[in-house]
Amino acid sequence: MKVLAVETATSWQSVAILDESRVLACHDQEAAGSHAKLLLPTIDRLFSETGLTLKQLDGLVVSIGPGSFTGLRVGLATLLGFRTISQLPLAVVPTLEGLAWNLRGTSTLLCPILNSRRGELYWALFRWTSDDRLERVMSEQVGTAAMLGSSLTGTVLVFGEGWTVEASAIRASNPPSATVVEAPDPAMKPSAVSIGLAGMERLRRGESAGIGISPLYVQRTAAELKYEESGGLSPVALRQKRVARKGSAPVAAARIPSGHMRAARGQSKGGTRDGA
Repeated sequence: MKVLAVETATSWQSVAILDESRVLACHDQEAAGSHAKLLLPTIDRLFSETGLTLKQLDGLVVSIGPGSFTGLRVGLATLLGFRTISQLPLAVVPTLEGLAWNLRGTSTLLCPILNSRRGELYWALFRWTSDDRLERVMSEQVGTAAMLGSSLTGTVLVFGEGWTVEASAIRASNPPSATVVEAPDPAMKPSAVSIGLAGMERLRRGESAGIGISPLYVQRTAAELKYEESGGLSPVALRQKRVARKGSAPVAAARIPSGHMRAARGQSKGGTRDGA
């Protein structure tokens, strides 16, 4: 099975053409904010290197998220266009699951971590079984480094760009029961090769994306974020607090002694008692 695989969920762009487990061509590069400009030329370059055309492939694979909203949209839109032209089946692979394929066959519990917006992280937990299947232990999560660190137990292999940025904060929040081990450097970045291998498994099972497929955005709702920013006050409590603040000013003015109020009015009319 020959597939074109695309990974644009982060600032690191990865594109590969695979024939089963054999990598025919691959190109990785930093592409922060430039996926729309770089992706199609990179794909064209790989087709030139391999001598293949779109119609000679058996399928398409793309990373579906979570990750950069813009990057995900560029990758998915591009391969949806290729699907329309070629009628090839398209497999979509969750980005964190694709990262777990970087460490295929590892027996330790895996925790891939990506950066999110608002200083938060995405993570999930996976484990490779004895029969070489990837088992999802915890679905995609989003939250702070402290939330991630406190959720870990046992021995966990951590990796991904989120780990490289927030390693200290994650370690500081680990409970005594957790032993965090950093994965080798080659596993840290998302890879189109891993996405392609995971996608081929899906295509063999007959799992292809439907017409209305969209990126996997794992984000806390705006209501949750506002609740956290408010210090845990409900919208009703916040509204009552605002009303109370507005009402406190007239009450304070009403408590000023009448003599002081008359003096203030006299000054506003053009002078003080001594004619200054």
